[in-house]
Amino acid sequence: MDRKVLVRTPEARRLGGVTITDNWPTGLYPVRGVMSVPHVLVDAGGAVVLDTGFPGDAARIVRACARQGIGPRDVRAILLTHGHIDHAGGLAELQAWCGAPVHAHPAEQEHVDGVFPYAGAARVCGVLERVGRAGTGYRAGTIDVALRDGDELPWWGGLRVVHLPGHTLGHCGFYSAKHDLLFSGDLWARFLMRTQVSPRIFTSAPTLVWPSMAKARAIGARWMVPGHYDIADAARLRRRFEELCAERDRRDRLELV
Repeated sequence: MDRKVLVRTPEARRLGGVTITDNWPTGLYPVRGVMSVPHVLVDAGGAVVLDTGFPGDAARIVRACARQGIGPRDVRAILLTHGHIDHAGGLAELQAWCGAPVHAHPAEQEHVDGVFPYAGAARVCGVLERVGRAGTGYRAGTIDVALRDGDELPWWGGLRVVHLPGHTLGHCGFYSAKHDLLFSGDLWARFLMRTQVSPRIFTSAPTLVWPSMAKARAIGARWMVPGHYDIADAARLRRRFEELCAERDRRDRLELV
C-alpha cells in the first residue's frame, strides 16, 4: 500500500469534499456523502471504512481510498455505527468491492434489511427510508461480525466499541485511545448549521438518547467526530457536543427549582 500523509498546508485543506483543520488526526480521511460523512481510517496496518453512506456513496469512498493508495485488499474491515440508509446505503457495494468483513451491533441488521418496525414519530424515518430504497436500487448488505459494548478492535491503533443506543437500539460509537477521539455516529449531529441530539423522527428509542449522551461525555475524549458535520475540526465538534450537554444540565437544574 502506498501510504500518503496529509500535509498541513493551505493547499491540502480540502479533502474528500470536506474542509480540514489542524484539529484533525493523521490517517483520518472524511468523505462527503449525499447525507452523511463516512470515513476511511488509515495506518501502517491497512485501512478501515467507518460507515458507508447513502446508496451511491460507495463510489466516493472507493475514490477516497484510491487517492491514498488504498486498494480493496488493503481494507481490513467495514464498521457501522448503525444501519440507517444514510450510513449503510453503500454497504453491499463496498462488500463486493473489497470483501472485508462488516462489523456492527447485531440489532442493526433489521435496519440494513429495511424491516425494522418503526413506531411513534420514528415512522417518518421508516417512510423516508422506504422511499430512498425504492428510488436508488438499494441492496442490503450483511453484518458478518457482531459487536458488543467494550469490544476492542485492532485497527487504527485500537478502537473500543461504545454502545450508545437511542438513535437506534444497536447504535455504537468507537473510541480511539491513541488519538483520544470518539466517533459518536448519529447520537448527535452538526447539520445545516445546527447542533442537535438525534431528532425524534430519526430516533428508535428516545428515552435512551440522553443516557447515551452522558455515557459518551463520561469518556472525556479530547476530540469527537459525529456522522454529520460541516468542517472537520474535531476540537470544535467536541465543544459543540459539550454545549449540548451543558444546555441539558441547565434545563435539568431549572426543573428542580
